[in-house]
Amino acid sequence: MKFAHLTLATRDVIATAEFFESTLGWQKIRHDDNIETKAAWLEIGPGQELHLLHVPDFVPTPYEQEFGRHVAIIVTSSQFEQLPQRLVERGATLIEPKRETPFARFFFRDPQGYVFEVIDEDGYLAATS
Repeated sequence: MKFAHLTLATRDVIATAEFFESTLGWQKIRHDDNIETKAAWLEIGPGQELHLLHVPDFVPTPYEQEFGRHVAIIVTSSQFEQLPQRLVERGATLIEPKRETPFARFFFRDPQGYVFEVIDEDGYLAATS
């Protein structure tokens, strides 16, 4: 079994897709044409996708946090160093972790209000092997 996709609601599909393309390098791909709302599909890894769906009255919940709902991603060490600045330049808010781990990581809130955890791949692999 492997992860297929994650679906996120957004008030602005185009801006949200552009945010993920310009910060995380996720690429737009085809999307199903049987959807009656604006949508965008992004490839986040081989065979893994993020689906963005337009929900005009979307509001993030108060559970978007480290000890709540968030999306965790692992990035290469070279990406990890440069990513925080790119995120902030494009409207994200950096969040300090509430607990220490044996590997480097940080959290950010995207412009739609979702929280993501970014983990340094080298440190994670070293700590878990």
